[in-house]
Amino acid sequence: MFDSSPLMQTNELLERALDTESLRRRVISNNIANVDVPHFRRSEVNFESELRRAITERSDPDNQLPAEMTDERHIPFYVPRDLRGVRPRIHLDHTTSMRNDGNNVDIEKEEVDAAKNLMRYNAFVTSLNSNFRLLKIAMRSVV
Repeated sequence: MFDSSPLMQTNELLERALDTESLRRRVISNNIANVDVPHFRRSEVNFESELRRAITERSDPDNQLPAEMTDERHIPFYVPRDLRGVRPRIHLDHTTSMRNDGNNVDIEKEEVDAAKNLMRYNAFVTSLNSNFRLLKIAMRSVV
């Protein structure tokens, strides 16, 4: 019961966001470290769009196509996404232009991404600390 409370769901999402930002920091660091390596392709972390899709599917009943499954081998039309199942994905960036040596890392963009990453990480830590403070206050009032 308590695990499914909105506070605990928020904490779980914040923890997953912190893990994602840590992964994103490693990917950005790897891109920066390989800025001068010929034919290196930069990588990006995709998490927010996957999370947005899961939340949208969950809240929009028009996306849910009902179907009757008469056999366990049938493929369901709609499988609800669990927010706990959303994971960050690393993918190579093939869309940006390359330099003459085949490398597509833009050091200025990576530095801006690193700064954004740090701000998001700090915001998530602050939010998680605030939620833990609320939980601590609630536990004191119960005892």
